[in-house]
Amino acid sequence: MGTYEWQSDVWDAMGDPTRRAIMERLAEHPSPVGELAEQLPVSRPAVSQHLKVLKETGLVSDETVGTRRVYRLNPVGVQALRDQLDMFWNRALANYESVVEEKAEEKEEK
Repeated sequence: MGTYEWQSDVWDAMGDPTRRAIMERLAEHPSPVGELAEQLPVSRPAVSQHLKVLKETGLVSDETVGTRRVYRLNPVGVQALRDQLDMFWNRALANYESVVEEKAEEKEEK
């Protein structure tokens, strides 16, 4: 999967409110599917499907603990998402700064 496809998939995954709620809960602590389903207004199979999408995008990882599969945020995937947000933010600030400077120069010329 190329970078663009990964980015698109991650943003698509994060666009779903249930997946964002799962991410919020996993940010608090790792959890098995059943525990997540108890906290959300969707069925356990639905939570499993959402976790599958989040795992495929690299935002969530899992491990087997006894007879349960415990899910947690994947620091590498979350950091990549944060890096993207930082890039957007830095570009927006740079563009804002250039507009402010242009306006200041226009004022000085008058």
